[in-house]
Amino acid sequence: MINPKLPKMWYGGDYNPEQWEADVWQEDDRMFKLAGIDVATVNVFSWALNQPNEDSYDFAWLDETIDRLYKNGVYVCLATSTGAHPAWMARKYPDVLRVDYEGRKRRFGGRHNSCPNSPTYRTYSTRIARKLAERYQAHPAVLIWHVSNEYGGYCYCDNCASAFRTWLQQRYSTLEAVNQAWNTRFWGHTFYDWEDIVVPNALSEEWSGNRTNFQGISLDYRRFQSDSLLDCYKLERDELKKITPDIPITTNLMGFYPELDYFKWAKEMDVVSWDNYPSLDTPYSHTAMTHALMRGLKGGQPFMLMEQTPSVQNWQPYNSAKRPGVMRLWSYQAVAHGADTVMFFQLRRSMGACEKYHGAVIEHVGHEHTRVFRECAELGKELQQLGDKLLDARSDARVAIIYDWENRWGIELSSGPSIALNYVNEVHKYYDALHQLHIQTDMVSVEDDLSQYDVVVAPVMYMSKQGFAERVEGFVSQGGTFLTTFFSGIVNENDLVTLGGYPGELRKVLGIWAEEIDALLPGTQNQMVIRGRQGRLEGDYDCGILCDVIHAEGAEVVAEYGSDYYQGTPSLTVNTFGQGKAWYVASSPEPKFLKDLMQTICEAHGIESVLDAPVGVEVTRRVKSGTAYTFVLNHTANPQEVSLGESVYVDLLTGKEERERCIIPGRGVMILEDTGN
Repeated sequence: MINPKLPKMWYGGDYNPEQWEADVWQEDDRMFKLAGIDVATVNVFSWALNQPNEDSYDFAWLDETIDRLYKNGVYVCLATSTGAHPAWMARKYPDVLRVDYEGRKRRFGGRHNSCPNSPTYRTYSTRIARKLAERYQAHPAVLIWHVSNEYGGYCYCDNCASAFRTWLQQRYSTLEAVNQAWNTRFWGHTFYDWEDIVVPNALSEEWSGNRTNFQGISLDYRRFQSDSLLDCYKLERDELKKITPDIPITTNLMGFYPELDYFKWAKEMDVVSWDNYPSLDTPYSHTAMTHALMRGLKGGQPFMLMEQTPSVQNWQPYNSAKRPGVMRLWSYQAVAHGADTVMFFQLRRSMGACEKYHGAVIEHVGHEHTRVFRECAELGKELQQLGDKLLDARSDARVAIIYDWENRWGIELSSGPSIALNYVNEVHKYYDALHQLHIQTDMVSVEDDLSQYDVVVAPVMYMSKQGFAERVEGFVSQGGTFLTTFFSGIVNENDLVTLGGYPGELRKVLGIWAEEIDALLPGTQNQMVIRGRQGRLEGDYDCGILCDVIHAEGAEVVAEYGSDYYQGTPSLTVNTFGQGKAWYVASSPEPKFLKDLMQTICEAHGIESVLDAPVGVEVTRRVKSGTAYTFVLNHTANPQEVSLGESVYVDLLTGKEERERCIIPGRGVMILEDTGN
């Protein structure tokens, strides 16, 4: 439970009363009660209001807001306001301003506009965090601290260059080790002094974002910037902890956001929170995978859905409205995958600036007679009725997919083999196959304990970090099934190729050797031809993007390529290693192949679907104190029939008993408690 002060599924969102006059606040109080809002996130971007100059602080408005909310039954998620520095700070202390990728010094404006290595920013951000903690440490309304907001963006200023050199000295100790790690004898880039090292941007080693001459320095700069922003979070967190050690602390993450290593960040957070903004056409399995990743950041611990829109967004190319029922459906999808809160951005729609068209519980019309408000109020009532029934319920998955941010950076920085290779997309292909089969799947890091799983999938594991291969060997030898794919085991954590043949350190457990990598042109495909029938696999399947030309070294050949000069060579292998098996998928196959393959592997371990449901219906499960809660989510607009098997359930949302089979309405939700009968 995040905070026992409010032992239910928290319901609310970002609230910006400072943008409005007092007469609007009274209407907010009334409408929050109607909607069942019980948590408001406040003070997110109020630094300029709280600190009008270097020496003055004014929290009178915040005092009034928190007192008023609590009086009306609303707790607060209290932000530190440091997501955007005040204008006076930028004018007086220009070191706080970032330098962009092109080498241009920014002026005041926007948000996430502070250099993470600015002494000024670090001084004043920790100072205001401390003052907030001192002021509100005993206030009964405060449930959780919210540090800054949606950290992100890199800086390339002189402060960052200096801090980067210090970071490198701590990581490598000697300049000789840096030269070796970065392979600087290539193109005569040997460094003779720490001051020789400059930041990798458009003025030095990089171009077009992720294109770089030296993957080593670019990879390390991403690690460094992620660490720098994390240090800023930790500085504020530590000030809060000194004064309020019992109040949990979070900051809102952004799913598969590419710039920060969230597995590293999660270790420093009491609870993970994140902001969910799919498009109307985002595959719902992709959203499910992102929820699973957020759950996996802290070993399966429930997370906070900190932000979602009740209706429309404002920053996508096409900001479609959520159709009737979709807000409720997507809210429960988050709960199904581990959320213990349902919160919005925002509670009242802004009247000006770039977010004035971003949806809110209270629309510009200002009253409760809107479709959006009615849907929010209905959901608020349901969450109130659920109480603490689902709080802290966990996943019971026996299948895991490994995701690694540094591996992603390495792939994106790679000079080849194909611009069509997208790490997140390849991971999603495997998650989607399992999702279609309604098989519980966790998302885990390369450092996590694998022993609790029967099947572990590591798509495109390009970077094999120190000790990873040994851990995989241990997992497989004890009876686990490991699967990896083309373009895996190529480099170490410094992006240096592991010599002796691909897939490097994974070669032993996989029992194969990859001689060549062929990048297929757009629209070009090969085939994976199955020898006879292997479980659910039979016949020919299309594949593309990359084709590894491999040789079996003890592995059984399950499929061969159907065309080109490597026709007849292995495209799918399985190697018996100890008591387990290791699969290698040498190309990127069509979805049917992956579904058939994952079903074959799961059936070998006795892993079954949670329920038998048609296409368009998502099924997943959370377990608490031995009781299973099965979520059935209909992502189609039409009613669907779902088979319930032999179990007898009670739908927590209706109180009705369900058995054998049921009809779920279009965009409907069922939460089925297993009665044990």
